[in-house]
Amino acid sequence: MSEIKVTKSDLIDAVYKSTDIEKQNIQKVIDSFLLHTREYLEKGNTIELRGFGTFEARLRKGRSSARNPKTGETFKVEPHYVAAFRAGQILKEKLWNLKKK
Repeated sequence: MSEIKVTKSDLIDAVYKSTDIEKQNIQKVIDSFLLHTREYLEKGNTIELRGFGTFEARLRKGRSSARNPKTGETFKVEPHYVAAFRAGQILKEKLWNLKKK
């Protein structure tokens, strides 16, 4: 499968081609969606989009000794949250059935 990087602009163009909505309005909606998604995650909420997947803030354990591979310096990593995505069942099935090209 060839890997193609899709940008926000590409998404806006795709929605524009499949709807009668102006690009300017599509961009506002996508920007608003991303803003609110980030805000909900920053508050520790989970965002469930049925048929697509779930975004959540997950707590990563800290480590008493981590190493910077570039400098070799060791340091302590505090517990912290990271953004995580879990694919929904429908998306998992679609990806499972993808054929390598």
